[in-house]
Amino acid sequence: MRDKNEIVPAEIFMGMAWEAEMVKNILENEGIESYIKDDIIGTLAPFYTSPGLGSVKLVVSSDDYEKARALVVEFQEGRKE
Repeated sequence: MRDKNEIVPAEIFMGMAWEAEMVKNILENEGIESYIKDDIIGTLAPFYTSPGLGSVKLVVSSDDYEKARALVVEFQEGRKE
């Protein structure tokens, strides 16, 4: 069983590599550390990752998840306008 204070990685964003880099920069500007997962395989052979195209992932600490999620939502809503 996991301790409720244990920090675990949490996927916060999934998309193309350039989008993940943009979101990573936004998070870093707010003091949230993150790392990109599946950047090489997700770009060169996306059919090997799930769910397919645009499957580069951005991961943050579970402690930062709520703040990071709000920033990702703001980023995605800004792209729609």
